Amino acid sequence: MKIISLNKGLGALWYSLILGFYLCYTPALARNTLQNSVSKQQFKINGTITDGTSPLPGVTISIKGKVTTASISGFNGQYTITALPEDTLVFTFMGFKTVLEPANGRKTINIQLQEDITSLQEVRVNAGYYSVKESERTGSIAKITATTIEKQPVINPLAAMQGRMAGVNITQETGAPGGGFSVQIRGINSIRKEGNEPLYVVNGVPYASQSLGNSTTAIGILPNSLSPLNNINPADIESIEVLKDADATAIYGSRGANGVVLITTKKGKEGKSRFTIQTYSTVGTVGNRRTILNTPQYLALRREAFANDGITQYPESAYDVNGTWDQNRQTNWQKELIGGTSYGNNAQASVSGGSATTQYMLGGTYHKETTVFPGNANYKKGVVNSSITHRSEDDTFHLTFSADYSTAKNNLPGTDLTRLSYTLAPNAPALYDDQGNLNWENGTFDNPLSFLEGSYLSNTQNLIANTMLTYSIVSDLELKTSLGYTTTQISERRTYPSTIYNPFDNIGTEAASLYLNNGTRWSWIVEPQLNWKKNWGDLKFDVLVGTTFQHQRTEQLVQNGSGFTSNILINNLAAASVIEIRNHDVIDYKYNAIFGRFNFNWNNKYIINLTGRRDGSSRFGPGNQFANFGAIGAAWVFSKEAFLDTSVLSFGKMRGSFGITGNDQIGDYQFLNTYEGSGNNYNGTTGIQPTRLSNPNFGWEINKKLEVAVELGFFKDRIFITAAGFNNRSSNQLVGIPLSGTTGFSSLQANLDASVQNSGLELELRSVNFQNTHFNWTTTINGTIIKNKLVAFPNLQGSTYANLFVIGESLSIQKLYHYTGINPVTGTYTFLDYNQDGSITAPDDRQAIVDLSPKFYGGISNQLSYKNWQMDFLFQFVKQDARNELYSSGLPGTFSNMPASVLNHWPQNGINAVSQVYTTGANPEAIAAYGRFVDSDAVVTDASYIRLKTVSISYTIPTAWSKLFTGKLYLQGQNLLTFTKYKGTDPETNASSFLPPLKQFSLGLQIGF
Repeated sequence: MKIISLNKGLGALWYSLILGFYLCYTPALARNTLQNSVSKQQFKINGTITDGTSPLPGVTISIKGKVTTASISGFNGQYTITALPEDTLVFTFMGFKTVLEPANGRKTINIQLQEDITSLQEVRVNAGYYSVKESERTGSIAKITATTIEKQPVINPLAAMQGRMAGVNITQETGAPGGGFSVQIRGINSIRKEGNEPLYVVNGVPYASQSLGNSTTAIGILPNSLSPLNNINPADIESIEVLKDADATAIYGSRGANGVVLITTKKGKEGKSRFTIQTYSTVGTVGNRRTILNTPQYLALRREAFANDGITQYPESAYDVNGTWDQNRQTNWQKELIGGTSYGNNAQASVSGGSATTQYMLGGTYHKETTVFPGNANYKKGVVNSSITHRSEDDTFHLTFSADYSTAKNNLPGTDLTRLSYTLAPNAPALYDDQGNLNWENGTFDNPLSFLEGSYLSNTQNLIANTMLTYSIVSDLELKTSLGYTTTQISERRTYPSTIYNPFDNIGTEAASLYLNNGTRWSWIVEPQLNWKKNWGDLKFDVLVGTTFQHQRTEQLVQNGSGFTSNILINNLAAASVIEIRNHDVIDYKYNAIFGRFNFNWNNKYIINLTGRRDGSSRFGPGNQFANFGAIGAAWVFSKEAFLDTSVLSFGKMRGSFGITGNDQIGDYQFLNTYEGSGNNYNGTTGIQPTRLSNPNFGWEINKKLEVAVELGFFKDRIFITAAGFNNRSSNQLVGIPLSGTTGFSSLQANLDASVQNSGLELELRSVNFQNTHFNWTTTINGTIIKNKLVAFPNLQGSTYANLFVIGESLSIQKLYHYTGINPVTGTYTFLDYNQDGSITAPDDRQAIVDLSPKFYGGISNQLSYKNWQMDFLFQFVKQDARNELYSSGLPGTFSNMPASVLNHWPQNGINAVSQVYTTGANPEAIAAYGRFVDSDAVVTDASYIRLKTVSISYTIPTAWSKLFTGKLYLQGQNLLTFTKYKGTDPETNASSFLPPLKQFSLGLQIGF
């Protein structure tokens, strides 16, 4: 460095001497030169650099031809540089096209950089324990960034991923706040439903996705308890990467069988302190309503049902048709019970910045939203996100610390009113009487709002903290240690006061009950790592070895109290006359592993990646606690070959991988004899009872993964295509082996030589359709075709699983009766008699197979920008079958409203009608036929859909308007339109008991200064 500086100094001196000598002997020229130098004095140029929506920090600004003059844009995208009037400024930034802008004497030059798709191949993606360039990646990794996440008004990060990643199928379970999502990465691997969850890693710290909520407390309002992922604030996320194939997941060993979701939160960046404030408000409604019977249609149906049953005198309890209720009254119960508007408000503030060696970030978010149900139910969440990044002056030591703390309070009705909104008679009485009290219509009406007297309340606190220490021992050898800690606490309360019952039934407070659930989970993890990188010419080695030590403890106490003297005391368990401990668990889970990676890269064209891990888990018995997993990935960047003409093909890569991962998601202590308190008292002593038989011999599930893929870029990567075929096979399945009833247990946990296969094809297309200074248009398409199949299951027909699975079919099948129409004589539903024994019985005649797993899914997104305007929208599509509205509509003719389709009935519409003969419940043959009908393939229909999932329109406030701040106004929408033939409320949830995902609109403002 000193020699270079000296040479530059001598060069400057030499040129100065020549110039001085020249000027001394040419006085006229000297005078002209001095006059020109005065007219060309240097001046300062200021400005702001953006990507069209947000400021760009770290952009290099230089002067063409003058390598010694350069500047860097700050965190707010602003810069200052000194130049001459005739100079040309050069703006360069990784991932964006270089811009040359003549100074022309201007003092303010604002620049909008455009993405350079070609250079995006050099962007690094997070692979967990290491990062890798896109162009050199051997594994299958899907990614979305904050730019995509922030355009969606969601409170769960999983919602931001829907429809955007090939091979990742995400389904929202309910529209109620705090609800969960179902996540499948390349299909279902385990026969056990609970064994298919991916591994979540937040800032390098494993995050348990299993809810601490209890089904007893959440039943009726949330399908599968609270989702722990709600604790992570989407606005704090920098990127989400999903690892899918063996090459990407094998380094996580037993925890990578179902894929890995890596969540990285935002960190501070170098520059002046920058303050950002963002606020938005959201309104949400149920997007679709069922078409059900109006009052005339409903009463006609009821009267025909009584006539069919030979009942001429309406019973006293038939309030809807006997004149007790108004025959002309009509209420839209969907509007009354789930037709409200959900209001949400979100406020977020952050400060970040730092020097070249130390950067910081501190942010806080407050979110509140209501529900579409009547009443004051609401969900509140507060989040604090902080980080510090530091490096030493000599760049040998790095420290990164991040901590995310959240607290949430979810106050919901005790019961989801969605199902009642479909089934209440349309002429049922008003909800309130003349005095404004709940109307019971003299005891004839079970008022649905009485369920709001009960409540569901949950309080959660969550902390995720991580410290990463890195020290460069020598230039090629790096020692790294990751230290992580997480803790989650939950308190749930569910009340059933006696006021939920009809007061005319004379049910007292002795029937009131309280359910409590208190859970705590904490975990620490330490992962020392050693990384060696070495280059020998065109040959590069990257070696990583490390070890993991993790300890997790879960404590949970579920209690039930009943028999209160007053509803006022229902929240006090001590006031209950009967107290029952339903569950009390203290569970320790310990995990230890050694992992490694060896990466070989020759000339950036030929790449081999080896990963391996030896895992040890406390969930298995002695002798089976350890297992080995590993993978090999390879890539050939053939576009770098000299023989290939790259005028059209700008990038080409073939890659493949094969490896083995495992699964230990079986719960704890499964290999031991376990006991629990019986609750029975004998001579003053409470006894215990066995709950599980021991089996110390079972071990890990094994998942073998194979993938072959090709990546092609055309016309400087303006068109980029990725196609990947995969075949995953999971064996050594951990299932309950059925036992004889004489043992006292229904099953024994053991490994079964059953195999499940997931095979499919993933396609991704990215195209830059139009790109110039003012207008840009980019399209991204992803699609996945997938087939799940049970390959082997020894003695399946002799097991209790015979009625659930079929070899060669998906694990998502249902074995149902095959519907054959309506009996022309009796008017009842008929079904195929498979065994031809003259009667329709289960399971012998439930042999029709329907597959409820998605056949293919994906999304189409577009990003358009014109000057300061930007528009983004995503269409999500799914091809699938599901049970329709007839599955849960009830027996046509009974005291319950129905879908309008049942008007197509026998005998008026013959044997091809939708509904059989109406009955009030007095026709035994019709009742039996209906019971088979809802368990038949007649109620399974096409539930495919195309949904306008998200729309975002934003306007960036021009910097010319204000030199004090940058700003953006935006309007966002979620679940706006759905195109489907599905007969039901929502094809995504295809359930009638829970609220569907809401249609939402958000209006927001973001300001930075």
